[in-house]
Amino acid sequence: MSDTVTFTEEARETDQALAQIDHEIDWLALLTPTNLDTVEAGFRDSGWRTMPELAYPDLPDDFDSLRDRLLGLKVRGLGNTDIEALVLEKQRELDRQIQLVRLRGRSGFTMAAIDMFGNVDARLLEAAEKVLANVPVEDRVDAPLVDAQHFMAAAREEMQRYRHRDERFDFAVVEEKIPGTHLFTSAGNLHVAFDYECPETRVYPLIQHEIGVHSVTRFNGSLQPLTMLEGGLADYDDLQEGLAVLAEYLCGDMPPSRLRVLAARVVAARMAIDGCSAADIFAAMHEEHSLNEDIAFDTTVRALRGGGMTKDALYLDGLIDVLAYLRAGGDVEFLFIGKFAFKQRAVLQHLLDAGFLKPPALMPDIFTGEEGRQRLADLRRLHVEQLYTESIPA
Repeated sequence: MSDTVTFTEEARETDQALAQIDHEIDWLALLTPTNLDTVEAGFRDSGWRTMPELAYPDLPDDFDSLRDRLLGLKVRGLGNTDIEALVLEKQRELDRQIQLVRLRGRSGFTMAAIDMFGNVDARLLEAAEKVLANVPVEDRVDAPLVDAQHFMAAAREEMQRYRHRDERFDFAVVEEKIPGTHLFTSAGNLHVAFDYECPETRVYPLIQHEIGVHSVTRFNGSLQPLTMLEGGLADYDDLQEGLAVLAEYLCGDMPPSRLRVLAARVVAARMAIDGCSAADIFAAMHEEHSLNEDIAFDTTVRALRGGGMTKDALYLDGLIDVLAYLRAGGDVEFLFIGKFAFKQRAVLQHLLDAGFLKPPALMPDIFTGEEGRQRLADLRRLHVEQLYTESIPA
C-alpha cells in the first residue's frame, strides 16, 4: 500500500445508507411506461400522427420521505476527503433522481433529465449525424428470430457460468409481464419481456451487454468496501452504456443497424429537448434515418419517456468516451472494478493504488480472451462510425 485510506464508521454508514436509498428510488422502473402495447396500437392506427399518453407505475407510498432521509445523512467530516467527495456527489445525484421521478409527465421534466444525464450538445449531435451519414442502411440477411424463452435460457446459462467461477454471483433472469419492455438490467438481474424477440446472432452480444457488463460490474462493485460502487457512483451511466455497447462489438457482431439506432437515439433525444412532437420524431426516425416502424416507435417512446429524456444519448456518447480512453492506452480491467464515471477515475485509481479498492473479481471472457484482446487492439485505431460488422459471424 502506498498510503493508508481512512474509512471511518461514519463514512461506512453514510456510504451504505446512500446505496440503500439508491436501490429504493429505482428511477428506471418508475419511468418505464406500463401501457406500451396500447400506445403503439393507438399511434399506429392514427397513421403515426398522434401518440396516446404514456402511463407509469404508481409511486411507492414512502417515496416523498426518501428526500428527507437523503438530505439528513452526514456527508461531511467523514475522515477522508476522497471518500467525502464521492459521497457528496452521490447525494446530489440521488436528489436529482428523486426530482426526475416526481416531475414525470410535468413541466420541467426535460430540464431535470438534462441535469441528470446531460445535454445533447453540438459535438455529440455531429458525431451521431456522421454515423447516420456513413454507416450503411443494413441490407444483410440476419439470422432467424428467437423468442423470449430462448433468450432467457441462454441468459440463465451465462449467469450459471459466472456462478461456477464465483458462487457469490447470485443474479437472476426475470420474465417481465409488461409488453414491449424488451431488455433491461436492474440490481444485477436481467429483465426480459415475455414478448421479446431478436435475431439469433444477437443473443450472445446482448447477453454480454447486459450480463457481461451491467451485472458483472455490479458484482465486482459489491465486493468493494465502498458500497456505492455496486449501485453506481454519480453519473456512471455514460461509461456503463459505452462499455456495454463495446462488449457487443467484441463479440464480433455489431450490425450497421445497431450502430445507426444508437446514433438515431441521439437525434431523437435532441428533438425531444427541442419540444418536437411524437409524430415529428417518428417521421425523422423512420423516413429520414430509415429505421423500421417498430424500432422507430421504440426510439421515439424512449426519447419521450417522462416528458423528454436524454438518457438514450449516453450510449453513443459513452462509446465515444470509451474508445478515446482505449486509444490513450487505458486499462480495460480498471473499468470493471464497479460502476463509476470517467470523471472519478483519478480518485478511484488512488484508492486502488492504496489497496483500499480491489481489482475486479470477475472479467468477461470477451475482454480477456485471445479474440477479445485482438479486437480491443484493433479498435484502438477505429472511430465510432467504423464500429460495425457487415456480415453475420460464423
